[in-house]
Amino acid sequence: MADTDTGTRSRWTFLTNHAHVLMCLAEEADVRGRDIAERVGITERAAQAIVADLVADGYVTRSREGRRNRYQVHPDAPLRHPLDHDHTVGELLVTLGRLEPARRAGRKRR
Repeated sequence: MADTDTGTRSRWTFLTNHAHVLMCLAEEADVRGRDIAERVGITERAAQAIVADLVADGYVTRSREGRRNRYQVHPDAPLRHPLDHDHTVGELLVTLGRLEPARRAGRKRR
């Protein structure tokens, strides 16, 4: 059993900091690095490095609007791990409630 009162067990989560940063970008396209850092619980420098990773690997596009950055998440990008590669970033974000499900082509609205 975990000893949560004394903190003898390390704290961990199911999602990585990269996933948490991606969720922040999906929720708010013009979020500031300092706000990402605060929400995720990491330093601003770590948040910037993770955003750079996501941009470099094609999960996010960054564009400049005035003095702010604007981010576009690419929901069709596949997840990286071999166990997950048949799923997309969009599926993860939809499952976590951070993205609306895409409408399927050819389906009629009722």
